[in-house]
Amino acid sequence: MVYSYEPHHFEEFEEGQTFRSPGRTITETDVVMHAATTSDWNELHTNEEFARERDFDGRIVHGPMTFVQAIGMVMRIGILERTAYAFLGMNYMDLPNPVRIGDTVSVDIEVAETKALESRDDVGLVVFETEMTTQEETVVFQGDLKFFVLKTDQTEFGS
Repeated sequence: MVYSYEPHHFEEFEEGQTFRSPGRTITETDVVMHAATTSDWNELHTNEEFARERDFDGRIVHGPMTFVQAIGMVMRIGILERTAYAFLGMNYMDLPNPVRIGDTVSVDIEVAETKALESRDDVGLVVFETEMTTQEETVVFQGDLKFFVLKTDQTEFGS
């Protein structure tokens, strides 16, 4: 496992490389801010009594917030700092278990694919298999994140 906070250009990524983010504890404030910015005040996230009556035994974090936290944690690793040109999307995303307020989550990523592009000489495609787990190693997010990453001779966007 590589713990790296150094930016990587396209040529520095190799299939099979792995990276791990620092942990982060999800707070009440995170949930309230997400609800406020998305207007998603679903009671599973905002009403303890309502959520206790459901299968979750208490409030859970929004699924989209889990995804957003995963992306943020990938960026926090540092390997895409100033080299990520574009996030292109995903082929799949799974949220097999809920995140709860107070969970400490971290992300493991593996370089699943690197591909030089005939149509672009400034960037290459890097696909990361991504998994977020809680402090108890419960998997709460899985997905393949696709990025255009700058090549080594591209030190600034548009150069």
